Amino acid sequence: MAAEATAVTPALGTGGADDGLGAGRGRVLRRLLHDPKGVAGLVLLALVVLAALLAPLLAPYPPTQVHFETPFQRPLTVGFPLGTDDLGRDVLSRILFGLRASLQVGALAVGLAVVVGVPLGLVAGWWRGVDAVVSRLTDLLLAFPFLIIAVGLAAIGGASLGNAAIALGVAAIPTMVRVVRAETLRTRGKPFVDAARAMDASGPRILVQHVLPNAASAIIVQATIIMPTTVIGEALLSFLGLGIQPPTPSLGIMLSDAQQYLLRSPSAAVLPGIAIAVICLGFNLFGDALRDALDPMTVTARRRRGKAAR
Repeated sequence: MAAEATAVTPALGTGGADDGLGAGRGRVLRRLLHDPKGVAGLVLLALVVLAALLAPLLAPYPPTQVHFETPFQRPLTVGFPLGTDDLGRDVLSRILFGLRASLQVGALAVGLAVVVGVPLGLVAGWWRGVDAVVSRLTDLLLAFPFLIIAVGLAAIGGASLGNAAIALGVAAIPTMVRVVRAETLRTRGKPFVDAARAMDASGPRILVQHVLPNAASAIIVQATIIMPTTVIGEALLSFLGLGIQPPTPSLGIMLSDAQQYLLRSPSAAVLPGIAIAVICLGFNLFGDALRDALDPMTVTARRRRGKAAR
């Protein structure tokens, strides 16, 4: 994942005039809207976000309301568009509120990874002495799988939405550090950085005014890569009982509850899984298109490889 993000060449300039920055953003937006993957990803994400925000209005019932007289209803049943679970709770209502929980955890985790990982990556890439310490700690954390770290931290912190977000965010920090460090190392040798040094600009000022803007595109792309991973991580933690706790609806909790009734009501497990897949697909399509929009050379390279393969 880090390799994909570090391949992005910033398209926002190096701190030039506002018109140049605006033109750069306009070009990126046009490329994004002309890419079928980008449009498909934006549409999926827009639908998911709107469904989560409007869940109280769209849900036919409160997500915790039980209907003991109508358990295991199939989809398209009158009154229950996506059926009911073992307690007669409306599956559609629980999915809508589950989307909200998944996006909340994902956004909090990505925010933590950015807030902590970006400064560490900038400092590690600029000061050699700090790099030795930060890189060794990053390598140590990257030696463990992402979900193993998240499960361990969630088990230590306790089961809750906030702790799940913190655990997933901490697990995502090493990758963000690696991406930002690589961009800092690439940018620090550029002529405009040498010019800033010649003008006696301090290290922190150069990092904020020159290095960070040039790393922004890589940070944004990496955030779109981390987001679906944290959504899956939240579902896993909730499935294991280490994330969001009942009766609060969660896609992971729905999968956990439905596993023992899989043969009797497969839709109760399949539908939350489809919701998770749609979220991840939307972010992956958007992230892939955004990377191409920020670095058109990747598209050219792919076309050349395709022609060579023919």
